[in-house]
Amino acid sequence: MNILILGSGGREHSLAWAVMQNPKCDKLIVAPGNAGIAEIADCASLDIEDGGAVVGFAEENAIDFVIVGPEAPLAAGVSDRLRDAGISVFGPSGAAARLEASKAFTKQICDAAGAPTAAYGHFTDADAAKAYVTAQGAPIVIKADGLAAGKGVIIAETEALALAAVDDMFSGAFGDAGAEVVIEEFMTGEEASFFVLCDGETVLPIGTAQDHKRVGEGDTGPNTGGMGAYSPAPVMTEAVTRKALDEIVRPTMAEMVRQGTPYQGVLFVGLMIQDGQPRLVEYNVRFGDPECQVLMMRLGAQVLDLLQACAEGRLAEAQVNWAADHAMTVVLAANGYPGSYEKGSAIHGLEDVPEDSSHMVFHAGTGRAAGKFTAQGGRVLAVTARAGTLQDARDTAYQMVDQIDWPEGFCRRDIGWRALQSD
Repeated sequence: MNILILGSGGREHSLAWAVMQNPKCDKLIVAPGNAGIAEIADCASLDIEDGGAVVGFAEENAIDFVIVGPEAPLAAGVSDRLRDAGISVFGPSGAAARLEASKAFTKQICDAAGAPTAAYGHFTDADAAKAYVTAQGAPIVIKADGLAAGKGVIIAETEALALAAVDDMFSGAFGDAGAEVVIEEFMTGEEASFFVLCDGETVLPIGTAQDHKRVGEGDTGPNTGGMGAYSPAPVMTEAVTRKALDEIVRPTMAEMVRQGTPYQGVLFVGLMIQDGQPRLVEYNVRFGDPECQVLMMRLGAQVLDLLQACAEGRLAEAQVNWAADHAMTVVLAANGYPGSYEKGSAIHGLEDVPEDSSHMVFHAGTGRAAGKFTAQGGRVLAVTARAGTLQDARDTAYQMVDQIDWPEGFCRRDIGWRALQSD
């Protein structure tokens, strides 16, 4: 079958890598892709948020199945256009994608479903929002309601920082995403990422992970898109996983059906767990990045079968085959990230890093110039390893990192520290 993946990051590289291993995949195109993806698949220039353009491209290239990677095309209704054209697609409808595109919508769904989450207020003007902050005190969480590429969340440890964040959002720091603001209770505990597939009826768990959002070691400094991840997440015990499914995920999916917007795709369930009780932090309507990299490393070729079963409403007959293994990914980012950074520096040594079912360097923000890979983004590479233990996966990942010669980049050297510390 001919498959099209939409997106250009490390998530899409890892999806492409896993899909390519399945013998059902005859031809793979990734649009727009990146320099690393171009090593294993065809890349195509395409406006992936233009549903008409995506449908036209899929028809011209006899595409049998489309996998939508990032959230923006989903929020723009690209999957709706593909379904209307009779093209099989993995990804929720534009209406269902509001679970990520609007934090206020998610809160309303959680209220209706009785799903445990943080107490909150929803605001459309700065004065009312600041009055709420003053009444609640700090620490407190300020969120742009709309899509902000993973950066529209400010964890304000003081009231002054919270008030400044409110002013920033309403003054356009996050564009249209900050036109409305959700202010939440600061939850304590341990965060985890829980991934499930849903075909509108059946919910199938497909893995857990933990991400490192802060740029600095010890989870310090500003939030980023993610500096590393590992899977599975030790905090997601069998009991916590069952509670998350029974109290959060299934009630939410049932409420989406009741509202006439059944959910079909992967649901990224961001959780805060304290004393064995999970509460929802947020939903995302696509695989996380870099969590996708560790999930794909562990799942491999079966991913295509699972995504197809989800898209075709056959999840009830699907099964996930897990090995008793661990995976870790370490993100190499451009110096200065998540602030300003320079593009164009050459990356050396990638040809010396092994690439197989236990070792992969997934490209996020790379290009090619003069025969060399170059850095073209903030997060540039996701160095990923798989092993029998988390410690071995960590050791292997950092050995791979040390083979890469890129002085203009940096990484955190403590990915997995919480899990390894508790062992």
